[in-house]
Amino acid sequence: MIWFVLAMMIWPAAAPAETLIAVRPIRAQQIIGAGDVAVVAAQTSGALRDPSEAVGMEARVTLYPDRPIRPGDLTPPALVDRNQIVTLEYAAGTLVILTEGRALARGGAGETIRVMNLSSRTTISGRITESGAVTVGPQRQE
Repeated sequence: MIWFVLAMMIWPAAAPAETLIAVRPIRAQQIIGAGDVAVVAAQTSGALRDPSEAVGMEARVTLYPDRPIRPGDLTPPALVDRNQIVTLEYAAGTLVILTEGRALARGGAGETIRVMNLSSRTTISGRITESGAVTVGPQRQE
């Protein structure tokens, strides 16, 4: 008689992953607050897991209740709106030129948008700064 003994192996149970969801409808271009999101025990591929990743961000699309929030659904809050008058800043060495322009797109800090110089009516691209101004030309060394 042959005896087969099966070794009992104990594997740790995997803890369920957490997923960040919206608790109410959040319209596009609305800033997300702490009460707008919740963490649920579910595993959703590509979804955010930590509320701090969403709070203070702006919804890029409409977010529906009980649906996972993905990184592509959010963007930094816009500092400049389309058709807003902005300060254009050109800096090269010690030379700094400031003038006014009209934003041709909406964007947040660090994003590149098209802007029309109101003096020359020329359309140029520039990067939005933290203050809401648009830097054009060579990047300023600080």
